[in-house]
Amino acid sequence: MTTEPVRKPVLDESAMPWAIGMIMAMTPCARRDAKRVLAVAAETAHLTPAAMAAAMVAGSRGAPVPAHVERALRGAMEAARTPALPSDAVRGVALLPSRARTEQVLTEFRKRQALLAAAPSDRSARQALDDAAYTLCVLLGRTTVRDAVDAAELHLAASSA
Repeated sequence: MTTEPVRKPVLDESAMPWAIGMIMAMTPCARRDAKRVLAVAAETAHLTPAAMAAAMVAGSRGAPVPAHVERALRGAMEAARTPALPSDAVRGVALLPSRARTEQVLTEFRKRQALLAAAPSDRSARQALDDAAYTLCVLLGRTTVRDAVDAAELHLAASSA
């Protein structure tokens, strides 16, 4: 009786950039943080980051994703969205940027986020979102993209009231 060797799934080389792009667009976060989210999710699901990326790509193409893989990814993304400390609108910023500039930078960030969501493996779209996220963080004096987006939204809401 001969047994067939167990075959490992073929890992698509474009899966990793695609997965990082999707995490950047959905979380939102910078590329460095997206890689960290992917690594945490992979570790939680007992997979390599490449296998986690391949599962994400397969899931986007209609293949069933194991529940533990989906849970691990959802949990890692939620943790990345949750601020470590409570934040208020003006913490750490001596002068707030103008409402117009804040709106311009936030609009550009959202536009880049949508473009990356539509084409997650597009290297230039990932770089453009990373640049827009950096600009938003610097403009609002925040260290994470999520905090910068929240601060921008609060600043715009307070300005219009």
